[in-house]
Amino acid sequence: MSSFSEKVQLLAQKVEQNNIWRQTESFNLIPSESTPSLLVKMCEISDPSGRYAEHRTMKGEEIYFYQGIDFIKEVEEDARAEISRFFDCSEVELRTISGQMANEVVFKGMVRFLNRGRPDGEPMQKMRLVMNNNLTKGGHLSSQPMGSLFNFVAEDSSTGKENVVNFPVMKDNPYRLDQEKLAELTETHKPDLMVFGKSMFIYQEPIRFISNLVKDWENRPVIMFDMAHVLGLYGAFQSPLDEGADLVTGSTHKTFFGPQRGLIAGNFPKGSRLRKLWLDIKSRAFPGSTSNHHLGTLLALLMAAYEMNEFKVDYQNQVRANAKAFARALKSRGVPVEGDEADGFTETHQVLIRVSAYGDGMDIARRLEDNNLVTNYQALPDDETFLEPSGIRMGVQEMTRFGMKEEDFDRLAEFISDVVVKNQSVKEGVKAYRKKFLEMKYCLSSEQAIPIAAKILTSISPNSNFVDMFLKSLEQNL
Repeated sequence: MSSFSEKVQLLAQKVEQNNIWRQTESFNLIPSESTPSLLVKMCEISDPSGRYAEHRTMKGEEIYFYQGIDFIKEVEEDARAEISRFFDCSEVELRTISGQMANEVVFKGMVRFLNRGRPDGEPMQKMRLVMNNNLTKGGHLSSQPMGSLFNFVAEDSSTGKENVVNFPVMKDNPYRLDQEKLAELTETHKPDLMVFGKSMFIYQEPIRFISNLVKDWENRPVIMFDMAHVLGLYGAFQSPLDEGADLVTGSTHKTFFGPQRGLIAGNFPKGSRLRKLWLDIKSRAFPGSTSNHHLGTLLALLMAAYEMNEFKVDYQNQVRANAKAFARALKSRGVPVEGDEADGFTETHQVLIRVSAYGDGMDIARRLEDNNLVTNYQALPDDETFLEPSGIRMGVQEMTRFGMKEEDFDRLAEFISDVVVKNQSVKEGVKAYRKKFLEMKYCLSSEQAIPIAAKILTSISPNSNFVDMFLKSLEQNL
């Protein structure tokens, strides 16, 4: 049986090997992932990662239930200010620790809101009916009855299934919603909540169209946009709060620069129709869903928000340009690309390819991974099951942050075509090509960041000799 020291050494060795493979030898093209900057990582492992800072509004005052939290209180206030600046909104809830939890908190808040004023003794009612994107048409799992919506929407007594109606899609392009049929369904069903946003996401959602449709209804639906995949593209891709959405939710680690967390944002001034909904959402964040809301990643989110607000315009424009260039390059090399070519195939960071002519999506994804090209197999809208996917889903956001431009994705498309279409091995070429893209952009340069990171890292250890020991070990390993 291995000793404690041996197990530690073995795990450390595996961590090192995985870091080298993911960060220096392979191209990560999974659209729901990204590498945070060095300073975001340093914040994440700092002292707050082991602390608590529970708080809630009581009699108009924010009450904290722990001591030693003056710093993290300041961090949370600053993070709300930076995120509010990013969305140009007045309300932000940051205590959800994932995008899925953010959605669940909204659903809990909706149930509480809809039951305000019910007579004493009357049982609480669930949401009567919800409309959303179909899972097989790209809808996100977290807004499905099997996901975060579970147990928050009423059942249809005739079918025994949840009262969820999916948005209709265009026959000639299933990645776009059919607005005419959407209007008909909305007027027929009068939903309590409409959840826009997808995980297979290449086009805008018709927020302004729906907002204009329902704005004069006496009891209009709440319009929610799950921007988990496109949060970091807010403004350049779509600005749903300006278009009539009431709420934006999302995770902060896909196209946004942050660690893995979630958030909820909106505009709910005092006196507005949905102000009490926002109060219910806050109460479902705490104490309704969280106790410790992971203060290390909260601190890291503040650092990421600084970066995003500083560099977002250049980053967002480059991401979208890279995605279009990548899609065109793949198509030119014989790889079938989903979406409308007239629109450049995509308006986001995502590129979808159809690989069924060359094998099963799962097998193709494994073949790509064996060649250091890390992607997502994906069921396309006409697939019968997720177990037999026809597609591969890719995102350009992480490699854009590592400095790739349009012409660089042209070469990457050639590698992918060689693997998918020609079934060739390109692993060594991919590893060599990745060496060109090791410096993270849209943040402080290494020369600026490393001294700051070193100070943070050395402050974490109470050992006064840590600095010398760390520098000596670093020198020996370089």
